[in-house]
Amino acid sequence: MKRIHLISFVIISISILVSSCDSGSSERESDQNKALPILGNSHVNEFEMEGKIVKDTVYHKIGQFQFTNQEGKEISNSSTDGKVYVADFFFTTCPTICPIMKTQMLRVYDKFKDQPDFMILSHTLDPEHDTEELLNDFAAKIGVEDDNTWHFLTGDQEKIFEIGQTSYLTTAMAEKDEPGGILHSGAFVLVDQKGRIRGVYDGTKEDQVNRLMRDIPKLLPANE
Repeated sequence: MKRIHLISFVIISISILVSSCDSGSSERESDQNKALPILGNSHVNEFEMEGKIVKDTVYHKIGQFQFTNQEGKEISNSSTDGKVYVADFFFTTCPTICPIMKTQMLRVYDKFKDQPDFMILSHTLDPEHDTEELLNDFAAKIGVEDDNTWHFLTGDQEKIFEIGQTSYLTTAMAEKDEPGGILHSGAFVLVDQKGRIRGVYDGTKEDQVNRLMRDIPKLLPANE
């Protein structure tokens, strides 16, 4: 568990360090031309093909999942296959960073909601309270009228914690001493069409979310 949290901290720290250099128009223009890294652990497989040694890099990918969205629909890996998406973790009664995160994610939603190859997955960390019906009401209250783009997901809490920590490499766990009884980061995780993490951004900071919105188009089909 500590190792997973350390990996998460390193990835987020690198992301924040890179963004700290993005302060002027020239930097932003340069940033537009930079290819996004593939984050997480990777390894190289070697095999022989037609008498030659071929090397194939295997990258970290989001693991198998199956949750239910605010309209009662099953959302799984097949739902995100071939899509660019942003994932985060929250709960509706969160007294700290979640309201800020949702305000910032609304900016992402408003900009990309008409892109057919883009999705947002917001996982509740308190599924006992955050039922499908409650998430549907919550989505409507913040201005999300349907599930065409933004999915508010609920399911088994341990599975949500697990995928947050092991797949998205972010903090998501029960912690009685934390406000609301849950410890989680404000990370927005950008995932490509192959399920690979391409960026991690602090969803509580406007400049980080600005960078996320500049990075998303780099992965969409028109820019491939």
